Amino acid sequence: MSETQPRPRPPLMALDRALADLMGRVSPLLATETVALIDSDRRILAEDLVSALHVPPHDNSSMDGYAVRTMDVEAPGVVLPVSQRVAAGHTGGPLEPGTCARIFTGAPMPPGADAVVMQEDTREVGGNIHGVHIDVVPQAGQWVRRAGEDVSRGAVVLPAGTRLSAASIGLAAGIGRAHLSVWRRPRVALFSTGDELVMPGEVAPENMPPGAIYNSNRYFLRVLLQRLGCEVSDLGIVPDRREATVAALKTAADHHDLILTSGGVSVGEEDHIKPAVQQLGSLDLWQIAMKPGKPFAYGVVRRDAGAGAEAGQVCHFIGLPGNPVSSFVTFLLLVRPFLLRLQGASEASVLSSPRSYRMRADFDLPRADKRREFLRVRRNEAGGLDLFSNQSAGVLTSASWADGLVDNPAGTTIARGDLVDYIAFSDLLP
Repeated sequence: MSETQPRPRPPLMALDRALADLMGRVSPLLATETVALIDSDRRILAEDLVSALHVPPHDNSSMDGYAVRTMDVEAPGVVLPVSQRVAAGHTGGPLEPGTCARIFTGAPMPPGADAVVMQEDTREVGGNIHGVHIDVVPQAGQWVRRAGEDVSRGAVVLPAGTRLSAASIGLAAGIGRAHLSVWRRPRVALFSTGDELVMPGEVAPENMPPGAIYNSNRYFLRVLLQRLGCEVSDLGIVPDRREATVAALKTAADHHDLILTSGGVSVGEEDHIKPAVQQLGSLDLWQIAMKPGKPFAYGVVRRDAGAGAEAGQVCHFIGLPGNPVSSFVTFLLLVRPFLLRLQGASEASVLSSPRSYRMRADFDLPRADKRREFLRVRRNEAGGLDLFSNQSAGVLTSASWADGLVDNPAGTTIARGDLVDYIAFSDLLP
């Protein structure tokens, strides 16, 4: 090839390959901590959670009614005297043959009883004895919750690597756990690059200088990081100068697990992130075949020799595109699973490509793109999807308006009524 001829650009990397490559470069943090159960929401379990008891601990009634022996009720209309009363939190004695026990939801079944007749299927009988008229023939086990039917003693209730939810925290409480061992939170340093950026509140809109824009990326990225359980150090805006970028990276690397930036990962004269990271470590600049979000960078920054116990190790670096929608989408699809893996998550559902649902497109997309496209859409009352009118990578309104993305393969047009793959934002950040 002639020296005067430009080198051909490498082909764009498929998103699935980029995700697999990224996940291959991260392993869970080694440190764990013990936290109170009430404070464990969205944390990642560091050990299997094993139950020391059955849940429920004993056979109990799932209805208010009468505990009976089915052999005593062979036909409707049987009248049985009430021999005892059993409420939740109390235990009864053995059920005498030919009698029934008044029982309430959650109360232990008295020994000998094998079914519950709910009170709606009975009628009280007066006279010299207090009894009930049984209007139905019960089956053995009817309205009885068996001991251990939810959780059995010795069972792994939640495996290590589970990201805790409200329901799983309740499950841990149900087996008596007040504290849990979890992986420590990732420490993330966040900063933006660009002399054009201004922080909201520093300059009034009417006084904005020509070419300046407010830094929206900083705010939504910080919120996303915090929702994923990270400890965030916000380093603000780094000026477009090589020495300032190097200094910010060195400071951040010594005390954090990940440095996350937006903007400055291209190859222009004012894009200093790439050479600065390369000076302090190594960098892979990926051009991903996705729209929005083509420019994406991953690398490592060496920690300073004086950084203490972690000296000699490296800090992860991820550089996101500067356009806000590109930054938002690449965070959800690439940074989110990276961070979950960093803090010990093991579920394939959070570490692989996001789950999608087949839904009807109530819009037309007549022009296909050569890249895999993530369209901002919203579900409508008719059960279909509406498309935001402006799909530009700089229009953050599209992400605020939308409740999800259509994952549209490269080279694919969409006609109204077609079935498309829909990814809900609620699945990406539950």
